[in-house]
Amino acid sequence: MPTNTRIEIEDMITVGTLAERLSIPVSKLITELMKNGVMATVNERIDFDTAQIIVEDLGLDISLTKKSNEKTKEFLRKKSEPSSKAISRPPVVAVMGHVDHGKTTLLDKIRSSNIAQKEAGGITQHINAYQVNYKDRYITFLDTPGHEAFAAIREHGAQLTDIVVIVVAADEGIKPQTVEAIRFAKKAGVKIIVAINKIDKEGSDPNRIKQQLSENDLLVEEWGGDTLVVEVSAKTGEGIDNLLDMILLVSDIEELRADIDVPARGLIIEARLETGRGPIARALVDEGILKVGDFIVAGISYAKVRTLENDQGQSIQSATPAMPVTIIGFKTLPEFGDSFKVYATEKEAKDEFNDAIKQQKSNLSKLNIGSNELIRLINRNNQVQEFNVIVKADVQGSLKSVIDSLKSLDNEEVAVRFVGSGIGPVTENDIHLAHTSKAIIYGFNVTLPNTSKQQAKRDEVTIRQYNVIYELIDDVKEELSRLLKPEIIETEVGKLTIKGVFKTTKTEIICGGEVISGKLQIPSMAKIIRNKSEIATVEVSNIKKGSSDAKVVYEGEMCGLNLKTKQKLEIQEGDRLVVFTRQLQERKL
Repeated sequence: MPTNTRIEIEDMITVGTLAERLSIPVSKLITELMKNGVMATVNERIDFDTAQIIVEDLGLDISLTKKSNEKTKEFLRKKSEPSSKAISRPPVVAVMGHVDHGKTTLLDKIRSSNIAQKEAGGITQHINAYQVNYKDRYITFLDTPGHEAFAAIREHGAQLTDIVVIVVAADEGIKPQTVEAIRFAKKAGVKIIVAINKIDKEGSDPNRIKQQLSENDLLVEEWGGDTLVVEVSAKTGEGIDNLLDMILLVSDIEELRADIDVPARGLIIEARLETGRGPIARALVDEGILKVGDFIVAGISYAKVRTLENDQGQSIQSATPAMPVTIIGFKTLPEFGDSFKVYATEKEAKDEFNDAIKQQKSNLSKLNIGSNELIRLINRNNQVQEFNVIVKADVQGSLKSVIDSLKSLDNEEVAVRFVGSGIGPVTENDIHLAHTSKAIIYGFNVTLPNTSKQQAKRDEVTIRQYNVIYELIDDVKEELSRLLKPEIIETEVGKLTIKGVFKTTKTEIICGGEVISGKLQIPSMAKIIRNKSEIATVEVSNIKKGSSDAKVVYEGEMCGLNLKTKQKLEIQEGDRLVVFTRQLQERKL
């Protein structure tokens, strides 16, 4: 097999097909699965994450990549293929960068709103989509979360867009999430504009930022490259007009167009349950015109559009390309990242919906060995301590980010086990499940109804609510840290040379010697060293100085010792004791 071979596989793959793709005997693959506690036959299916684990365990020099969802691939492909009848459309701009570098504040200034103060902890928790009118032209902005836990949402934001504005604080420079944003933008193949923010702050150094950009393969225009850089202050508004002009210029150069005489289609960028209104989806229209009354299918969710709302929450009758819109009318909650499409009739939509449901049932009817179950079996074999949790979040994107972040905390000693998860408030069913599984419920930006609160009190179920993701993650870290076995710290306190051995039994040695460094004390432990080799570890149970008991003796002093052993030892004159103490120290993740 060639070195660094890359193989693309589906989310689910049969054991036989995987063995064939890996060019190994199927018996070898089944044996490796069995080693990990999984009984699987040639026709049974495992998921992508499980396949990765097994390939790593086999030591194969192969990288597995997940085959993209065909509908999403089709969506992304068709974005760049408008027909000759296509009309000009607004640019879709994702605003990305490191946490607290001013992305949302910049958008506040553009929109003259005050979103940043409303965001928990001043950190964007979701993808927020806005449309602004500048010089009689519309620009759609996507404000993506800056915290590292939202990498999946940020990457999705880059895939949705035409232009990425990467915000870098002039006084702090490029940070890990800035580099990540650059990588996402390059991977999506979109135009990049860098907004050097906070130029009004003391210590700002735009030239240093430009140098850092060049170190990350973004050479600015003034240095002979093709990366546009705009210096701005989200606080004072300086440079904002210049940034918007630059966005429109890039938009004109790219000649962004979309068809409108085709069935509307686009992507779900957020989904949540809302009391009184049911499943709510925030979407971005890619082509066509989405109208009230349309029949749409998104993944395995179906809707007759009951209401459309713009980014201001106002009811509208239709949504055009590049327009963010809230869709009300879904029967069930669509998934974050699902592509949606409008069908001409209700029958066509329901037929497509039913086909999607059948496909899902077909997949579930076969034995699907998931990575979580495999890891749990491996953990059980390795006696890994598990921390049971139920996670509830307000939107699909946040739920995925929270779960992915908590999964990353797992190690060879402790692991998070997801007993359940979902969108919406904490329910009585959640509390019942937590009670039976001894799990803690974590709520992210969700409410706790009084009935659930009362039941949780009766059942003694712990519910912890957060609206800032890193606080939730820190809480779980603390819980996992409590499961870690304490570390044993050994501290050497002194050394002694054996001068005489007076009595030896199966469990005790009485001897005498001279302290050659440090001190001897009780209680303490000692390693017996002979010819530079350690032969045993014993407990120093008593010290005598002359005829009297002593607690401690120092360098240069002679003493008698009682040593407790677990087996009979032949200690000799000339052996050395290295005396040490042991302490238990709590560990942290």
